[in-house]
Amino acid sequence: MGKITDLYRQRVAEGKLTPDPAQESVLPYMDRVLAELSSGSGAGNKPKSSWRSFFGSREPADGRAQIKGLYLWGGVGRGKSMLMDLMAEASPVPARRVHFHEFMQEIQAGLNAARKRGDQDTVKPVAIEVARKVRLLCFDEMQITDIADAMIVGRLFQVLFDQGVVVVTTSNRVPEDLYKNGLNRQLFLPFIGLIRERMEVVRLDSETDHRQGRTTGGQVWFSPANAEARAQMDAIWADLTKGAEVAPCVITVGGRSYQLPASTADAARGSFWDLCAQPLGPADYLALAQRVKVLLIDEIPRLSSSYYNEAKRFVTLIDALYEAKVRLIASAADQPEQLYNEGEGSFEFERTASRLREMQDADWGVQAEKRD
Repeated sequence: MGKITDLYRQRVAEGKLTPDPAQESVLPYMDRVLAELSSGSGAGNKPKSSWRSFFGSREPADGRAQIKGLYLWGGVGRGKSMLMDLMAEASPVPARRVHFHEFMQEIQAGLNAARKRGDQDTVKPVAIEVARKVRLLCFDEMQITDIADAMIVGRLFQVLFDQGVVVVTTSNRVPEDLYKNGLNRQLFLPFIGLIRERMEVVRLDSETDHRQGRTTGGQVWFSPANAEARAQMDAIWADLTKGAEVAPCVITVGGRSYQLPASTADAARGSFWDLCAQPLGPADYLALAQRVKVLLIDEIPRLSSSYYNEAKRFVTLIDALYEAKVRLIASAADQPEQLYNEGEGSFEFERTASRLREMQDADWGVQAEKRD
């Protein structure tokens, strides 16, 4: 496929995209990455990274030009995820487009396996295995909230870069705000320097949130979560489960399990507290997202710093459902934008609110039904 600019204009001509000047302004940066990947050119082989000594890596990949990646940041709903889709589609080299949460879960699983093998350097073999499969990594929504990820991400990315992997990522935050106020953040700071050195940092500064103003289909968000909302949720569940066997939904991950009160072959139902009051993480929610095509969540409350852990899990849950294109039907105390307006974690929730709004689109369920 040709340049991102050509592909973007093709989608606009087909009526699949609405032209956006801010999106168009970042296309040349993406074109530059693809052109260098296609020609094998870059900043020259085997550069001496000023951060390499900190991360303990000294072996550049043989025969691969060091190509500077791209860190694309901006507000929610500005089209960053769509641009990642185009980047992976247009790549002239083996590429993978993946949500950053999901990728880090895979890395942590690989590290655990390396520890069990007795490897002294657990990060390097995992990173080399990634580099063996892809040349271009397209990450959606880079954010660092887990200390386990924060402590290994610098070393991981340095090895990936040394192996010639090019990284293009989106984020809601400028690099300096990643892992903001995190535990032992001083150990994370060199990674910000690595991003600045090995990736071109570009802001997508659009005034338009493309997730707002969509034409919705049948109602899938009911607020406030009162008796009327409960009755509407019950009616939808009765329609979904008509003639089907209903049983608890048991999700097993890594030898442990959790369950929701009710499920059929491809739908499940539970409350916010069933899903977010338990000590669950990305792997648990990813497993659920692969298990169901439709998920009903009852009684999502207003959130605040008092419910910080529950809110953080809810954000992770919605990310997993969004990436898997699961149809979400929910009752809540308020509209998505009003669920978490102040306190620690409210900034991160803006993206979740935007995704919840997009997931009300009529086409969302159609995409879910087409999933294998």
